[in-house]
Amino acid sequence: MSKIVLALGGNALGSTPEKQLELVKATSEAIVDIIEAGNDVVIAHGNGPQVGMINLAMSIAAGTDEKIPEMPYPECGAMSQGYIGYHLQQGIGWELKKRDIQKNVATIVTQVVVDEKDPAFTNPTKPVGRFYTKEEADALQAERKGTFKEDAGRGYRRVIASPEPKRIVEIDTVKKLSDDGDIVIAVGGGGIPVVETESGLRGVPGVIDKDKSAAELAGELGADVLMILTAVDRVCLDYNTESERCIEKMRVSEAKEYMAKGEFAPGSMLPKIEACISFLENNKNGKAVISSLKNAGMALTGESGTVIEY
Repeated sequence: MSKIVLALGGNALGSTPEKQLELVKATSEAIVDIIEAGNDVVIAHGNGPQVGMINLAMSIAAGTDEKIPEMPYPECGAMSQGYIGYHLQQGIGWELKKRDIQKNVATIVTQVVVDEKDPAFTNPTKPVGRFYTKEEADALQAERKGTFKEDAGRGYRRVIASPEPKRIVEIDTVKKLSDDGDIVIAVGGGGIPVVETESGLRGVPGVIDKDKSAAELAGELGADVLMILTAVDRVCLDYNTESERCIEKMRVSEAKEYMAKGEFAPGSMLPKIEACISFLENNKNGKAVISSLKNAGMALTGESGTVIEY
């Protein structure tokens, strides 16, 4: 039996409640397959589309009714953790019931400590929310409604700071529940970014990369496996070219060499590789796996996915 931290990508969730409920059915089946094989699972997930949607909706509402306040990003992040966790709890709970597996599922609203002086706060890069045309993005930016950048040829999106995770505040609670055999959903959307002050924790605007927070979570839990689930079956070199080739296994040293050569796109595979390296450098006996959701079970046995070891 292994303790596995699963990091769910956006393809496992949805941009609307209806779409997400439908997608979570397949997501839950894949997760429960891993649980049924005898593993303890802790789940992390992204929230880029969802937190952007919540922030935009609240901003529009505030603009039409002076009684409705603007909602800061930390609070929007907390809302997204509850909203996504609720759907995952329903989907996983139903799948467990169908298989007669007696386990509890719980979402922990999770704060993650970051450095207030992190350079990310002066260089926002994390895309959130919906896509816009260049004209729409330029108009919104001119109205000082955020910073917008082109996102992988798909249009323009609002970008906010993505600071590095330093410490998971609720780690003891997550560990206790996991050790008791419960399925825990934590660091949703990378966790709510907070900074330490003399009067306690204070939320700051930003979205932490969910793969990096998942790596931090896996390290603090002493997990055996960090599994990052994404849209592709394996990590590829020369991606999307005629010479594209998939990697089944690689060492941390090889991953660093590929990174130095610019093999991994900054907004796509690079943060996943960086997260795997971070986990393995602090847990040299662990294993990191990057795979698609549909092949997650096979990836654990080496039949699919890319396995990274120290």
